[in-house]
Amino acid sequence: MNRTKKVLAIILLVFGLLSLALIIFIQTLKPDYKGKKQLPGISEPVSVYFDTYGIPHIYASNEQDAMRVLGYVHAQDRLWQMELLRRIGSGGLSEVFGEDMVGTDQFFLSLGIDDASQKAVGILDKNSEERKLAQAYLDGVNHFIEKGPTPVEFFLTGLTKKRFQLKDIYNTVGYMGFSFAMAHKTDPLLANIKDKLGVSYLQDLEVGVDDNTEWIKNYQSTVSDTIQNNVVAILGKSLTGLPVPQFIGSNSWVIAPEKTKNGKVILANDPHIGFAQPAVWYEAHVSTPTYEKYGYHMAGIPFPLLGHDRKLAYGITMFENDDVDFYYEEQHPTDSTLYKTSEGWEKYEVLHKMIKVKDGEDVTFTFKKTKHGPILNGIADQVTGPRPIAMSWMYTQGENRIMEAVYGLSQAQTLGDFRKALPNIHAPGLNIMYGDALGNIAWWATAKLYQLAEGTNTKLIMDGASGKNEIVRYLNFEENPQAVNPPWKYVYSANNQPDSIAGMLYPGYYLPENRAERIVQLLEPKNDWDMSSAQNMILDVTSSVDFSVAQDLIGSMEIARFSPEHRKAVDLLRHWDGSYPLQTVAGTIYQRWIYYFLKYTLEDELGPELFQQLLATHLIKRSIAPLANKTTSIWYDNAMTGDRVETKEEIVSMALKEALTSLKADFGEDPDQWTWNRVHTLEHGHPIGKVALFRRFFNIGPFPVIGAREVINNMGFPYDSSGFYQVNSGPSTRRIIDFSDIENSQSILPTGQSGNPFSPHYEDQAEMFVNGEFRKMMMNEEEIKKSSENLLIFQPAKDLRN
Repeated sequence: MNRTKKVLAIILLVFGLLSLALIIFIQTLKPDYKGKKQLPGISEPVSVYFDTYGIPHIYASNEQDAMRVLGYVHAQDRLWQMELLRRIGSGGLSEVFGEDMVGTDQFFLSLGIDDASQKAVGILDKNSEERKLAQAYLDGVNHFIEKGPTPVEFFLTGLTKKRFQLKDIYNTVGYMGFSFAMAHKTDPLLANIKDKLGVSYLQDLEVGVDDNTEWIKNYQSTVSDTIQNNVVAILGKSLTGLPVPQFIGSNSWVIAPEKTKNGKVILANDPHIGFAQPAVWYEAHVSTPTYEKYGYHMAGIPFPLLGHDRKLAYGITMFENDDVDFYYEEQHPTDSTLYKTSEGWEKYEVLHKMIKVKDGEDVTFTFKKTKHGPILNGIADQVTGPRPIAMSWMYTQGENRIMEAVYGLSQAQTLGDFRKALPNIHAPGLNIMYGDALGNIAWWATAKLYQLAEGTNTKLIMDGASGKNEIVRYLNFEENPQAVNPPWKYVYSANNQPDSIAGMLYPGYYLPENRAERIVQLLEPKNDWDMSSAQNMILDVTSSVDFSVAQDLIGSMEIARFSPEHRKAVDLLRHWDGSYPLQTVAGTIYQRWIYYFLKYTLEDELGPELFQQLLATHLIKRSIAPLANKTTSIWYDNAMTGDRVETKEEIVSMALKEALTSLKADFGEDPDQWTWNRVHTLEHGHPIGKVALFRRFFNIGPFPVIGAREVINNMGFPYDSSGFYQVNSGPSTRRIIDFSDIENSQSILPTGQSGNPFSPHYEDQAEMFVNGEFRKMMMNEEEIKKSSENLLIFQPAKDLRN
């Protein structure tokens, strides 16, 4: 008995010691929010006050000191995120995640992001202030890498930390730019549909510009052949497998003083990005005698992409312009090193790349480039076919001055200063939203826009050999869509089509009018906007377009033929207002109905693979309302029943019956149980959380959430046959700046400020976010110092490398 007690005591002691060691180890991995540290390179002490939500308020005597400290505190909360983002453009994911990412690395290396980044660093003025500040930021990041604790993800993946360099900043921006684009998903797909079915099928999908939708108004104040489905497949696969979020869309509006209760500008912005953990944005308030900004930073980027101070505020949405084009190249019949141009035969550029693979041998590959861009054939096994297909992307074709642009925006003091920085944004295309304390409001669509020969259809793969589909001219920035202090007293963007510019409608993959129509519907009649009403608007979950689609579909059916239970469902939809609170039943029925409506309308012609590819594009979102409104369409006939022609009524009725049958199978006979909260959920996934063992530790959620696709509170999800909607994109922040009370402007992040799972700020905003709550973006120095419990002081130290 005594021996047993001794054994148990030893086991308990060992267990206790291991537990103590684990606790001590975990404590060493946490970010430091208080105390004192030495930081090489700073000239004076820098104080960092962390507020209730872990947001740093950095007080320094000069900007370079502030940027070094910003780099350090950003890295201690987000180093793992920085690491992943810089690796995408440089083809470095396989080194972290193994051979499954080799295809993705090959694709991104062939895009030329890494090469373009190297060129951009080469043209950046070594004596410019933006370069000095960017390097100071990287010095802070690198000091954390050298002296700070290693994030747990590095232990779990066996990855060694490496220093950051200027090129990494550009690689992160390059990935951001490519994830904005939709042409890579859509152009080859439309070519497939045209070749398989004919041009008339594209016309009914409303591929072109729709004159009947809500356009963003401009105002300037006086101040092919058959293409293999494989092309679409590899492009989609390269993005689908990424362990970081993609950029989807956004809302923003700026209200002039004449329409606000307190006579000052209000700016609202909620960029829509793929949900993930960590959250996309890192908030930081930086204050020096010559500079102050409350900014939103992407991991590894020194200057804020969203920001405000006491003088001005700015935000972004995605422009959705078409800056990716595909070309068929003509290879020489006897010399595979040559391709045809309008000037004659030219040699392919041949590039060789190497990819490091975790637990495997290095992979080397070779690909060709033309003047248009990389040849997709041969980059991956899935891309086959005899005709070379090149992809041209403005981001890698143009001169990259994005660092100068973002720096210029963050340093601007006036509307004029701000405007000067905008032409430096060549790609990705962004809608820049602006408001200031003087009462100015503005919107600019920023990108290096170009004009092709008349009659060129950029939505299909073009002829690269004849010279007939080349760029005719680049537009001057003054010709870009924009509105400065318009007489209607507000500007907005919801990724929808802008009005004509330079005598043309600029091609793009604009989102449907749903959010735009609702934004205008709410902004137009109201002239007493304040913080509270702006918060309510940014949380709005009503779609007048979904309501109209439901009524169009109902109007195409003979309801009298339906069973009582089907008529009850129709009655719910008839009295529905198009909103998506948690307890809506009509919204649940509607979304199921739309999926089956699309399936029975499109899949018989397209086949399962093309149908799924189409569901992944913005185009399908734009096609729903026009299809529902059409009395007749070439798509309505079922291609599988050759002996008869189906009608819209048959398709719509069959889709509704299938939707109701599936809902009964999932939730029972009682429609009161078919509530939105049971099908519409949000989980913030961490790359390590894909491993079942770690899911509960790294992932956050799931939560039932209000909202839906293409309402202002845009909670995006993919359509599939399951009928359950796992939200994968939405507001990456909700921020409202009110110049009548700038120090009480409001914001929220989807999860938390920190990407460190041991930090108290890893998920402390998650429930607030799903509940529609906000918190203050603090700027008052006295309030910050008085309310902060955590003070971290950085002191000068000799740089040991010198």
